[in-house]
Amino acid sequence: MPAFHEREPFDPTIDPPLTPLPGHKSASFLERVLRRGDFAVTAELNPPDSADPRDVFKAAEPLWNVADAINATDASGANCHMSSMGICSLLVRQGMGTVLQISCRDRNRIAIQGDVLGAAAMGVGNILCLTGDGVGVGDQPGAKPVFDFDALSLLRTLRTMRDEGAFLSGRKLTTPPQIFLGAAENPCIPPLEWRADRLAKKVAAGADFIQTNYIFDIAVFRRFMERVRDMGLDEKVFILAGVGPLASAKSARWMRSNVPGIHVPDEIIDRLERAEKPGEEGKKLCIDLIQQVREIKGVHGVHIMAYRREHLVGEIIEESGILRERLGESV
Repeated sequence: MPAFHEREPFDPTIDPPLTPLPGHKSASFLERVLRRGDFAVTAELNPPDSADPRDVFKAAEPLWNVADAINATDASGANCHMSSMGICSLLVRQGMGTVLQISCRDRNRIAIQGDVLGAAAMGVGNILCLTGDGVGVGDQPGAKPVFDFDALSLLRTLRTMRDEGAFLSGRKLTTPPQIFLGAAENPCIPPLEWRADRLAKKVAAGADFIQTNYIFDIAVFRRFMERVRDMGLDEKVFILAGVGPLASAKSARWMRSNVPGIHVPDEIIDRLERAEKPGEEGKKLCIDLIQQVREIKGVHGVHIMAYRREHLVGEIIEESGILRERLGESV
């Protein structure tokens, strides 16, 4: 670290924030892809237990050329890792589109609103609003939960900041954050008949895009999307179906039993058990699911969650034909 007199003069000039295109709410590349009608791809980054930025870049590398935005998870499962804000900061500097996740479990409304301004100033264009898993499911169950907001009230607050230029208190912002707001949904978990109604509440609260949890039961998801279309929600929000490669029947059973919000049908587990190479079959299953959901009216993209299998994401996207379709090539 140089002494004060050895430093370069302080230069406060910085490029102005990118201006959203007409009709857009942010300068997010993800929003641009969705609004022009392309089938979008987002992918989840497994956050490191590390303070070394190189660990973030190593995890992001397989997603770099195939994802329109990378989700940086916010202590998912109530387990501590590098923060979503820190990961987004590192990736934005490299020119990557990011999705900042905010879990209401850990911060109150004062901290959250400040974080949103900081994220927008860094160039983060997408924010996913989550209520968050309870602390009891994580490895530090003695932590104090906050839950000052839930996903709906968080969406309303961030929409107010963006569209009305004001904090929740009513105090005006000098420059509102230009952000594309997202929320999560679990289409395949009971009560199934209320899932589309739950989605409608999030859309009314301000959600611009939805990333679903893992979809392994296409029949159930089709019925969910029928209800979504009947309610006209597919015209109001961009829906990205959650998919991911399963490593084995054992891991599928573990997810079904231990991860909230995931339904894995018996036939999926049977398919993995019969396979000579379960990992390869899990990858093929993911590609099959992508090709099926992309044919469902009202689905605008996929959100790929490949926990500890990020190296497969590029192959999955390439073999699914999504990128070739964008280039106008035959699939």
